[in-house]
Amino acid sequence: MSQPTLSAPTGAPKTTSAGPAARVGALLAENPAVVLVGVLAILILVTGLIEPNYLSTSGLRSTLLQAAPLGILAAAQTILLLSGGIDLSLSMIAASSAYVAANQSPQGAAIAITLGLIVGLIAGTANGVGVALFRVNPLIMTLAMSGILLGLFTSWTQTILAGSTRVHEFIRMAGGGSFPGTGIPYSLVVWAGVAAILIWLLRRSGWGRLLYAIGDNEVAVRLAGVRVWQVRISAYALAGVLGAIGGILLGGRNGSVDLQLANAFLLPSIAAAVIGGTSIFGGVGGYAGTILGALILSVLNSMLTFLNVGQATQQVVYGAIVLTLAWGYAGFTRRG
Repeated sequence: MSQPTLSAPTGAPKTTSAGPAARVGALLAENPAVVLVGVLAILILVTGLIEPNYLSTSGLRSTLLQAAPLGILAAAQTILLLSGGIDLSLSMIAASSAYVAANQSPQGAAIAITLGLIVGLIAGTANGVGVALFRVNPLIMTLAMSGILLGLFTSWTQTILAGSTRVHEFIRMAGGGSFPGTGIPYSLVVWAGVAAILIWLLRRSGWGRLLYAIGDNEVAVRLAGVRVWQVRISAYALAGVLGAIGGILLGGRNGSVDLQLANAFLLPSIAAAVIGGTSIFGGVGGYAGTILGALILSVLNSMLTFLNVGQATQQVVYGAIVLTLAWGYAGFTRRG
């Protein structure tokens, strides 16, 4: 006897394999760094077409000299964004620390750098105390700190800080020099050290896990018995030290300092973190993406410079690309 042929009921859903576009979208959603690496490669190629010399050792060196202090400043913003905060005083902390380092350079590089880092530590800790203990909104607290630092240092440059505005030779070498015959900036080594420590802290340490947890749900962390205020103060203090390191490297790259030294780096430091996938609402992101964000913005800056784009047009192009990248990353994340 022959067996009856079985067929699927009419109207039953049919199983279909995902199309290529869906598979690519899922892959990018799970690996957003692929998108950032692709964007970085495209920007490098386009910049090389605009200025062929850019693809030489000297051209790439200039981009890395820009990227290193930006990446370190963006590290500070990454830490704070993960915890649900932000630092609008970071550029003034960087400039103030560099100014103190330059003023104390006649005393030697070790003293100059140490005092510059102390300035960043004090300012960052003050921000943390205001946000964590006095419950001041981070935007208000850090904006006020920026104004306080500007006022104090504008006065002090005419009195107790009058004198040298040129940094020590060692700082100039660290911020603007490179390894002989390679074109690799010394500042890249400093950035690599900061990156290694920060990635380890965020991924492997209890402090890093608490930072993510506070950014995700501060109330739950507090109810679990964690002293949130201590974590916040330590995050802002570390951000202040990172701001000081970035500012000192900027002073070394320029050779001399003023109080407008790091003004142009405030928005890019936030944008690099956001482009790299760190949420402005806290609890999501990491420093590896921020590194790519800093490199993207540095290559973009070189491209606009080669195009002789005016400052107003640069801001329009810069803002449009930042928004496009942020929107693209958010879209891939939602698909994931």
